[in-house]
Amino acid sequence: MRTLDHAACARAIFESIGGGENLVSAAHCATRLRLVVADAPKVDQKRLESLPGVMGVFCAGGQLQIILGTGTVNRVYEEFIKLSGLPGAPAAQKCTAPVLPLPQRLVKTLGDVFVPILPAIVAAGLLTGILDALGRALPAVAAADWFSFLKMVSGTAFVSLPVLVALSSARVFGGNLFLGGVVGLCMVHPTLLNAWSVGTAENVPVWHLLCFNVKQVGYQGHVIPVIIAVWLMSRLERWFRSRVPAALDLFVTPLCTVLITTFVTFTILGPCFSFAENCMIGLARQLSTVGHGIGALVMGALYPVTVVCGLHHMYNVIEAGLLSAGSLNIWMPIASAANFAQCGACLAVAFKTRDPKNKTVAIPSALSAALGITEPAIFGVNLRYVRPFVCAMVGGAVGAWFGTVTGIGATAYGVTGLPGFLIVGGYILPYAELLALSGGVAFAATWLFWQDVPAQDKTPG
Repeated sequence: MRTLDHAACARAIFESIGGGENLVSAAHCATRLRLVVADAPKVDQKRLESLPGVMGVFCAGGQLQIILGTGTVNRVYEEFIKLSGLPGAPAAQKCTAPVLPLPQRLVKTLGDVFVPILPAIVAAGLLTGILDALGRALPAVAAADWFSFLKMVSGTAFVSLPVLVALSSARVFGGNLFLGGVVGLCMVHPTLLNAWSVGTAENVPVWHLLCFNVKQVGYQGHVIPVIIAVWLMSRLERWFRSRVPAALDLFVTPLCTVLITTFVTFTILGPCFSFAENCMIGLARQLSTVGHGIGALVMGALYPVTVVCGLHHMYNVIEAGLLSAGSLNIWMPIASAANFAQCGACLAVAFKTRDPKNKTVAIPSALSAALGITEPAIFGVNLRYVRPFVCAMVGGAVGAWFGTVTGIGATAYGVTGLPGFLIVGGYILPYAELLALSGGVAFAATWLFWQDVPAQDKTPG
């Protein structure tokens, strides 16, 4: 297999979009080069789709999105930025935000907050899964000092999740990261009653602040109140900085920003949005268990549709809430079933197609989906031909139903597919059956109902 020339690929993409005069901004995510162009008709999309290394091309949210795959996109992006001379992601975000409808902007914001902290959550979840497996296999190990030390390490990200969310939110909203960190730390301060201990506490201390009775309870297990609090903090900080004289800014702005933010958070925002978040998590639990798995079946079918619409980042809030509350992530099996079904459908296309270019795209796309990254499979293969995408929806529905009725749960989020074995603890066999079922149904359905067509007549079918 020939190694892709990243510089040549970037140059070809640059030429295909009409060069620098047609390029407004550039950014990238885990698998896609995301470009904003001045004049879309100038883009040679057919040439783009035929380039080596390009798995698919589509437009969404005012962006031209070119699927290159994990790892490859980073290297091509670096070469592309050298050619264009653009600063990259920040400009892209500013240019694209206004064209998105409000619901999509809200979901995009959630994604921007949670994606940067995923490595910490994934590392903690994987370590938790490994330790749980070790504790079951070798009970004597659980008494060792090393085991205790590693348990502390694995739990830190979840215990301090509000602080991580606050720091990331401050970056997204343009606030001072350290002021954001202070707000997050206030919400889990050691003098507050731990939210997980409220149920067993004999009495909950209360502050009487003006006309408010504020329970002295921390926000462990919550993320939405933290995001809203830091959004308010960022707005207040900008307001003060635009009005306070420069000589007093260092003293007045941080003090007033933190005091007002924490007071409003503990008296109004925190209680209101904690209630809303608890309702949302309760609804997610209900959806995944209602009707003997029927709710999960529906969500398994619709999950890839939310990926196409860019709404799947909202699930991070649900999964983080489930884990922070001390329960297993019961949403992960739904996501894993849906993702592995995309792998099965894409693999069927790879085996059945007679077009060498399609095989070249479909095989690595299927592998990527098996590892939990489905954009290449969805946008580069399955959605292009429609029927494989529908067959994957069916496979995801069946797998999600199976995952719910067998009670599979995970110790982390952000990990699906084959890597998910590391975070499902004692559910390894049912999880293997879930992957086989969802991928197998999607593969079989695609093989039966999708027909390949000659390269000169590629129409959905």
